[in-house]
Amino acid sequence: MTKMHEKELNVSEELVRSLLAEQCPNWADLPLQRIQSSGTDNALYRLGTELVVRLPRIDWAVSSIEKEHTWVPQITNHLSTPISTPIFCGKPNAKYPWPWLVIKWNDGENPEFEQENEYNDLAVELAQFLNELHAIKLENGPLSRRGVHLSNVNERTNADIPLLKDEIDADYYLKLWKELSNLPEWHGEPVWVHGDFLPGNILVKNNHLSAVIDFSDVGIGDPACDLVIAWSLLNKDSREVFKKNLNNIDENTWQKGRGWALSIAAIMLPYYKNTNPAYARLARRMLKNVALKD
Repeated sequence: MTKMHEKELNVSEELVRSLLAEQCPNWADLPLQRIQSSGTDNALYRLGTELVVRLPRIDWAVSSIEKEHTWVPQITNHLSTPISTPIFCGKPNAKYPWPWLVIKWNDGENPEFEQENEYNDLAVELAQFLNELHAIKLENGPLSRRGVHLSNVNERTNADIPLLKDEIDADYYLKLWKELSNLPEWHGEPVWVHGDFLPGNILVKNNHLSAVIDFSDVGIGDPACDLVIAWSLLNKDSREVFKKNLNNIDENTWQKGRGWALSIAAIMLPYYKNTNPAYARLARRMLKNVALKD
């Protein structure tokens, strides 16, 4: 597998089997198969037919492991859509330095973001998922790293947009970013957010939502960050359907979601353009979509 980060670990099948044998031997003899994923932070292995082993490949992915193990099983109880629920948290050992998870397997495939499909039914289902998630009442939740105001990523976004001057109109996007990042802060109560609601973390069957996965950025905060799916997957008509079916999302929050899509894409593209073609294509798609006036 192509390395995308410095100091990235190679997580082999032999390593995973040794961890299972040591810490959960009841699963050690189940079939194990690496899952080919465009994801960047974790190695994934399907374990038997009902489980997935997820192991961080890079140090910044480690901090979410115990958080997910603590909170996602509680969140599951409040959602009608299946999610990737952890059922075991492994410990580091002499061969592997970090905690890791065994999570529930969810059927489905990622929706196609590169076509001009209008996912109207899926747009409704995505909005309904977020409505349920944002309405959850669980106290003392951790802050999501993206449940914050856009000003928190202002420096990085302003630095990365000019790196793309050969691909985009950098001056236009810098101006748009300034406009969006200066929108007012969220003044409501913090809500539970997914934090990375992109096509790679959504599973569908026949263009209907079947599951939402990867809750590494879960936490509480401003719901604007969860609206990035509108510009990363949806096109004009389905984007409007999604917007109309959201609860408690005003125009400022909607536009801040657009700002998150711009920032994520502008940071993602220069970092992954030579190592992760799928992420690079997604970033270009997002930049194209945020430039369109709804």
